[in-house]
Amino acid sequence: MSFGFLGIQFGFALQGGNMSRIFQTLGASPEELPGLWIAAPLTGLLVQPIIGYLSDRTWSPRWGRRRPFFMIGAVLSSFALFFMPYSSTLWMAAGFLWILDASINISMEPFRALVADKLPEHQRSYGFVMQTLIIGIGTWVASNLPWFVTKLGVRNEAAAGEIPDSVFYSFAIGAAVFLISIAVTVFTTSEDPPEDLEAFKAEKESSAGFTRAVREIIQAILTMPRVMAQLGVVQFFSWFAFFTMWSFATPALTEHVFQASDPASAAYNEAANSVSSAMGMYGLSSMAFALLLVFYTRKYPINRRWIHALAMVLGGVGFFSMLSLSPESSEGLKWSFALIGIAWGSMLSMPYAMLSSSIPMKQMGIYMGIFNMFIVIPQVIAALGGINFINDIAFGGEVIHTMTIAGIALVLAGLATLFVKE
Repeated sequence: MSFGFLGIQFGFALQGGNMSRIFQTLGASPEELPGLWIAAPLTGLLVQPIIGYLSDRTWSPRWGRRRPFFMIGAVLSSFALFFMPYSSTLWMAAGFLWILDASINISMEPFRALVADKLPEHQRSYGFVMQTLIIGIGTWVASNLPWFVTKLGVRNEAAAGEIPDSVFYSFAIGAAVFLISIAVTVFTTSEDPPEDLEAFKAEKESSAGFTRAVREIIQAILTMPRVMAQLGVVQFFSWFAFFTMWSFATPALTEHVFQASDPASAAYNEAANSVSSAMGMYGLSSMAFALLLVFYTRKYPINRRWIHALAMVLGGVGFFSMLSLSPESSEGLKWSFALIGIAWGSMLSMPYAMLSSSIPMKQMGIYMGIFNMFIVIPQVIAALGGINFINDIAFGGEVIHTMTIAGIALVLAGLATLFVKE
């Protein structure tokens, strides 16, 4: 049921670890990176509530409710992943990122709803943690792809303004894994029909039309459960932190830890591979964290609020620890990302488990889509200059302190979790 998340995470990890590298190779400065990244959160903001609404009202005896959206998103995402490294200009790379993120969102949003559809409430923590385990595997493998193909003999250097072959091969592999893993879920998972199919059809016909859809989405936002609003604050700080990491980890750490800041140099490309490989550790540690929770939640209940709060604080410590690293201690970068991975593993499971018990079953898709707005709104704010503004005011614009900002945001997310009332 969750295997398709392996491909989805290949898409996210490849863009998270390599898009800033691609943008810098094509001539972007570190200050321009958040603006180029804005395509990703904007598409999520627009696409996810709409896909959630549509999937709630979809039923096919052959394809089910959520699976048609998995497959459509997989085909489009694989296309965007494969052609992304062929970008020759910044606007082309930003355009492919827009297509890629819209397509990933088409596949991803119904996956959350599928777990809630098929599992009783007491098994949902287990189900969402299982998704996190698969996401962790995908993050670790995909983040290490540029390093791995380089070790196999693929060139990791290119002329100024050109993207190295290692990135081409990594994105091509990611495109194949995305399509195949989604297909596994689509063709091996069944979905249950609505309890009253005639009533479902009648409700679908009565709610047809774009204006009615917009009205229902707005109504759902205005009447969201209280726990969703409380978790929204947690999600805001959490995803602000991770968007900061995806946007700035490569320029910040290649410069501060490896002392290589020229995108045209061999030292930079080697450092970028090292950063991408170290980032893979957050996928590996989130996988280990999820595996422990899988074994535990199979038999015992957990205090999801306290686990999530502690995980967020540990992630913040991981970001703060990067400030003390140097070329001689660069191996410590993996341990920094290992702590961040604990936060990542919790982010992908605990909030959804806490939320799912508060949502009406027949509106699971639309509410999961709305909940993801709390993920993309902080990313839009960060991309529109929020990171640069805070960094300039508080830290004088030093790029390494973007990681400090990410750490502070995760600690605030942990504190906000303590105020959530399930």
